[in-house]
Amino acid sequence: MGTKRNFQDMLNEYLPNKMLKEELISRDYIIQNVQKDNNWKGGKLIVPFKGSGATSVSFNELTAVGDINQSKYVRGSIDDYREVWGSLLFNQRDLQEHDGKIPESTFLRLLPDELEEFMDYKKEVVSIAFGTGPHFSQVLAVGAFVGSGQFQTDKIDRFQINQRFVLYEAGIGNVVLFVTGIDIDGELVTCSLTPGGVYYPNTAGFTVAAKGYHPGVSDGAGKFDTFISFRDAFLSVANGGSANLHGVPKTAWPILQAVNILGSGITATNILDSLFDSFTEVRRRTKGRATEYLMSLKHYGSIMKQLELQKGSYRVTEDPKESLFGWMEMKIANVTGQVVKFVGIQEWDDDTIALVDWRSITFRSNGYFKKRISPDGREYFEIRNTNGYQYVVDCCLFGEMEYRKPGHSAIIHSISY
Repeated sequence: MGTKRNFQDMLNEYLPNKMLKEELISRDYIIQNVQKDNNWKGGKLIVPFKGSGATSVSFNELTAVGDINQSKYVRGSIDDYREVWGSLLFNQRDLQEHDGKIPESTFLRLLPDELEEFMDYKKEVVSIAFGTGPHFSQVLAVGAFVGSGQFQTDKIDRFQINQRFVLYEAGIGNVVLFVTGIDIDGELVTCSLTPGGVYYPNTAGFTVAAKGYHPGVSDGAGKFDTFISFRDAFLSVANGGSANLHGVPKTAWPILQAVNILGSGITATNILDSLFDSFTEVRRRTKGRATEYLMSLKHYGSIMKQLELQKGSYRVTEDPKESLFGWMEMKIANVTGQVVKFVGIQEWDDDTIALVDWRSITFRSNGYFKKRISPDGREYFEIRNTNGYQYVVDCCLFGEMEYRKPGHSAIIHSISY
């Protein structure tokens, strides 16, 4: 029999914020590979860009003082943290024994399952936001399912029964919905205005322009508040990215402009050739050392098939590896000796592939996770129900991505095969 202790003591000892941080880093490929700064205390963070360097070089003469080009530094900034809140719920009746005490052994039996599911889902949400956010799904069809409260989606794996989400489309605004049914084969989501309620009859009002968002991301008027994603930072305005990065116009400085490559001509049969051609093009146009492609598992699978067909043109230099947490990776060399790493990420969308220089990206935070603490110092909130008490633990991942040199990376967009 385990010792009998109070909920707060066990929460402090067995679910510290450090454990949540380590669990997230081990599960998420992006946060695992970016540079990390754990000393940002909050408030405005200054992001200095080196807009241009010293370029005054002359043959057979000195450059006139008035013509000397000094290095120019640009002052960008991140206004504050972004926050992603998640909650754990423990039933007191599941924890306590007949005398009302909580045995340590019971808590430790329940905690692993709760933490495993919580961190898996948190990793999925955060990975989508870092990579291809802010939306997590796209509506593919609605009209054929009029009167059923259903819509077809491109990411059926990102929906769960009773999940609360926001469906947004310009001209309609936000509609907060709950998932009441999932058809995996048809990739159909059935939704309601309340958990377990009758189907929402107005899904027919949406079109393929509608997207699904996690609560708190969309303001209902076309603005979205989440982490700065690769999509947002790397794509130009014309291709769906933001106009500014950390408050500085991208068009003002080359270092803020990732190379954008049109991918509409990429197919399952030419993807490997296309990516190596893009790699050469990026090296020609940038000064970085981006050597790693991030993509969806669909494209990663296409590359694996192509390797079997083009063994004479390409050589695997590092055997494929599969992570327990949803990504696959391998290194491939072409006939000219170029070696590129290819990473398939479960949460990455199909329409883009990014070529990344990890040295230019940093996740800024101060501890990664924090729990909500009540005025009396408790890290949980107690709820009284007619059938017993519950403990709610609210955990927040806070921080922001800093992109100092997007011009050293690239992104392929508009892939549609």
